[in-house]
Amino acid sequence: MNKVPEAIRKELAALAAKPDSEIDVSDIPATTKQDWSGAERGKFYRPVKQQLTVRVDADVLEWLKSQGKGYQSRLNDILRAAMLDKMRHQ
Repeated sequence: MNKVPEAIRKELAALAAKPDSEIDVSDIPATTKQDWSGAERGKFYRPVKQQLTVRVDADVLEWLKSQGKGYQSRLNDILRAAMLDKMRHQ
């Protein structure tokens, strides 16, 4: 893994400490839906996973498993979609 040079780390820390209102973004063009049409969630970012025990109705679990391997990832995707939808409509 490459280490971030100290100078860049300090610059990033200083920028992170600034309030958004003090950051000049006037030279950044606005984005459109079309700009994001090919975007993929999680291509470069992988959220930290946390192991837990959860009780799910047997028929729901069977439905998830019936679609092949990766039922836990499918469950996570469904929950993430619901979370993002809820956040958008708050």
